[in-house]
Amino acid sequence: MRKGPNNLITDVAGLLVGNAEDHRLKSGVTVVLCEQPATAAVQVLGGAPGTRETDLLAPENTVQTVDAVVLSGGSAFGLDAASGVQAALREMGRGFDVGPHRIPIVPAAILFDLVNGGDKDWGRFSPYRDLGYDAARAAGVAFLTGTAGAGTGARTATFKGGLGSASTLLANGITIGALVAVNALGSATIGNTRHFWAAPFELDGEFGGLGYPNPLPEDAAVARFKFRERQSAAANTTIAVIATDAILSKAEAKRLAIAAHDGFSRALWPAHTPLDGDLVFALATGASAKAPLLEDFIDLSAAAASTMARAIARGVHDAVAAENDLMPSWAQ
Repeated sequence: MRKGPNNLITDVAGLLVGNAEDHRLKSGVTVVLCEQPATAAVQVLGGAPGTRETDLLAPENTVQTVDAVVLSGGSAFGLDAASGVQAALREMGRGFDVGPHRIPIVPAAILFDLVNGGDKDWGRFSPYRDLGYDAARAAGVAFLTGTAGAGTGARTATFKGGLGSASTLLANGITIGALVAVNALGSATIGNTRHFWAAPFELDGEFGGLGYPNPLPEDAAVARFKFRERQSAAANTTIAVIATDAILSKAEAKRLAIAAHDGFSRALWPAHTPLDGDLVFALATGASAKAPLLEDFIDLSAAAASTMARAIARGVHDAVAAENDLMPSWAQ
């Protein structure tokens, strides 16, 4: 396996990504825009999720495809971002046909970044609808990672979090990509070191090339929580998208989302806690025209986990220092 040409989720044919952020607010929105409606599913394993339009993604429900997926900061206020994305898609003539109307299908998930040093005094209405609209209009193949989009105000137990992405080209010609806003209760790094838990999966030094510390620190197995570090116990949640150009059913996309959560467990310690809203959306564009056999799907699932772990580490690695930060960046 090797990285895609850009090492971004947009190496999956048929996907574009847009970011919009407000650095005074210390928050933002990231949109994955499907150039053609894509098969979609979701898996939630955190105990404190915030979501929109996730019930329709169940394999037994009618709608098979979506037009976009939204990751947003802002806690529950951030769910407004999906309305802005819908507005942009409606202007593009996109959506599910219902008589004379077209309804863009836009599932969304949010993370908690309200207590992060940003100015949240936005008045009557939150800015997230406008941020969602701007993110959709900005969608393209290239986009910023780290302190950008939904990762703008993200934090972990030890360092700033951020927006991360990675891609993998499989030997059978299928591409898989991950996008993640890392705002975990736990830590992406080992003990008090700058070494990433995801080190065994790193390709070409994409997040520092440090490997594992040798020897492992004595406190490596100690679970580090934000509230143990005097941060807000509620300021958590890692939200992500795993995507492929393979042809998948909704049920297979669900299995892919489940597999991608293993990447959370490989890259964050602890993960899936009662105070995280950990969630993975899965998208299958079908652009490769390849429908994986069972043995291929096992490889695809393993790549989903490793690619997600890499994306998580890259989100923390790529974050940059900003005014009024409450935590240092990894680079600092």
